[in-house]
Amino acid sequence: MDVFGSFALILAFVCAAYAFAGGIAAIVTRHPLLIKSTRQAGIATCCLIFLATFSLEYLFFSDNFSVAYVVSHSNRDLSTFYKVAALWSGMEGSLLFWSFLLAVYVVSVLIAYRNKNGELMPYVGMVMAGVQLFFLTLNNFVESPFKALGVSGADGVMNFVSRTDGNGLNPLLQYPEMVIHPPNLYSGYTGFTIPFAFALGALLARYPGEKWIHLTRKWTMIAWMFQSAGIVLGAHWAYAVLGWGGYWGWDPVENASLLPWLTGTAFLHSVMMQEKRGMMKVWNVWLVFCTFLLCILGTFLTRSGVVSSVHAFAQSNIGPWFLGFIGFVLVVCLGAFLKNRDYLKSENQLDSVISRESSFLFNNLVLLVLCIAVLSGTLFPVFSEWFTGDRISVGAPFFNKVNIPAGLLLLFLTGVGPLLAWRKTSTESMKRNFGGPLGVGLLTGVIAFGFGFRAFYSLICLILCMFVAATIVLEFYRGAKVIRARSGASFAACVIDLTMRNTRRYGGYIVHVGMVFVFIGLSGAAFNRDIQKGMQIGQSMQIGPYTLVLQGADSKPEKNYTAQRMIIEVLRDNKPMMMMFPEKRNFVTNKENGTMVAIYSTLKEDLYVVFAGEDPETNLPVIHAFLNPLVKWIWFGGVMVVFGTIVALLPNRRAVLVLAGAPQPTAHPAGQRLPAPVTLREGHD
Repeated sequence: MDVFGSFALILAFVCAAYAFAGGIAAIVTRHPLLIKSTRQAGIATCCLIFLATFSLEYLFFSDNFSVAYVVSHSNRDLSTFYKVAALWSGMEGSLLFWSFLLAVYVVSVLIAYRNKNGELMPYVGMVMAGVQLFFLTLNNFVESPFKALGVSGADGVMNFVSRTDGNGLNPLLQYPEMVIHPPNLYSGYTGFTIPFAFALGALLARYPGEKWIHLTRKWTMIAWMFQSAGIVLGAHWAYAVLGWGGYWGWDPVENASLLPWLTGTAFLHSVMMQEKRGMMKVWNVWLVFCTFLLCILGTFLTRSGVVSSVHAFAQSNIGPWFLGFIGFVLVVCLGAFLKNRDYLKSENQLDSVISRESSFLFNNLVLLVLCIAVLSGTLFPVFSEWFTGDRISVGAPFFNKVNIPAGLLLLFLTGVGPLLAWRKTSTESMKRNFGGPLGVGLLTGVIAFGFGFRAFYSLICLILCMFVAATIVLEFYRGAKVIRARSGASFAACVIDLTMRNTRRYGGYIVHVGMVFVFIGLSGAAFNRDIQKGMQIGQSMQIGPYTLVLQGADSKPEKNYTAQRMIIEVLRDNKPMMMMFPEKRNFVTNKENGTMVAIYSTLKEDLYVVFAGEDPETNLPVIHAFLNPLVKWIWFGGVMVVFGTIVALLPNRRAVLVLAGAPQPTAHPAGQRLPAPVTLREGHD
């Protein structure tokens, strides 16, 4: 299967090269047979990548230890569950997995639009093939996952061998979320290739701006949803496995995943200005370009070894390839923009500062400030080493100092946007719409302050969260009230009906609710507490309302590792509450250790207990306990963000207003139009 997989990758490279070169020829000649053949070559490329990926997975499941990549990342005792994750656990396999997920997107686009948008699709297909060609070059000639295991003999000749067992999977990756976190994050990275292909293709073809925006919106939302899920899952993995008590440490690889999410979020907001008013065309094109480039930059940072991170792969010579590709893409984007910039002229200007357009503009500016701050802080150690020879690290204080105020401003704009109308908002409308939510926010702040919520940024965050939540609740209430007055249905049914009439708008509001939950969770970080202590059997320590008593220790042998567990009884108000079992895992195959944290989680706080090893002086087990308020709200928020995005992707349901007690027709004559959605108030879509 290693030969079969390697041959499939070579054929995929050939097909991608033809799809790229043939795509350029098809654009020039407009020959229908050439256009069709390049599309078929693109589909063939994807199918061959699927075969290569399945071949590598087969090698893992069959314990084929004649392949170097399988030896490095698997062993016979590794469970089937983690043999799936072994595919992307190393450099070579992760690049193949990148190609695999990109192929899923590409084949979906080629099939979905095979008979549509004939003027644009040759350009889109050519751009997608170019990206595939780059990664297939890496898969075949730089970091092949199908290299045979070889040992150099005394005569210098490489002898191919097979081992009886492998080195095993990195202990940090042997956690259930690592089977779903990387696929989500990679699906976000690769998914942004599609809007990039449409944007660049539309610019080269001078295709009508609003049309390519409509075509690419759902692909951008899908990629953004996966990126969001990947970031949250990665944070939860770091929280549950690394044992440091936090979920986000401004690690370079964490930052790399956040960067395209920020610009992608900006694009999803500003695209509405282009659809509604024909504005910000240049801005939108460059947001898409930058999002794609940041995805490639994130892939580069993870795999080049230029940054130090628990998430990154080892030092590699693959970095110059990514830098060359980033430079090439940037030159192509600049050339296409300079040649066709007259096509991107705005059709309207900003009418008023107090309008929905201005809120989107300020929203984008804040997101870009966040992006620039995170990017500069992430790359500063690299540039400092290049220019001075010393690597100067930028820690969490820098990121927090810049990003916390900007994040709070972004949260405020999230609440303001829905309250403003397009073009211009009247003073009377502002008074009517802002009064209630602002009062709710301030009242929450007073109550929180009275209960000891005194940290400045956390208090402001909580006030803004309630302000935003109140604006969203008000939007749903007003819309559902109109429907209920006309239909007589229950309020819950009216809320669902309202949402399904305009899924994009109200799905977006659900996403905003999710972000409110995330910010509530982040506000608790100012009140984190921890205590660390070497403990004898029977000793106890106090953290908050909890008393932790070390009752004993045991050893738990498993198939792939042996766990040393601490048995800790938790008491509250001197009453037994539960047992917790933090543990250290020793993986025999690769002689590495892993941590498994014990967590008791409520909406109010997390009790987080780590077995931190043994004190080298006393040989006593060291227990590190944390009390982290409101963390669970972050995970709820992540789920809500994904759910809201799914709702926004659903097609709108046509509004049928039925009066209570009125007879309902059993069928509608052909061509008869159903009632249009009701305009609920000034400023509604």
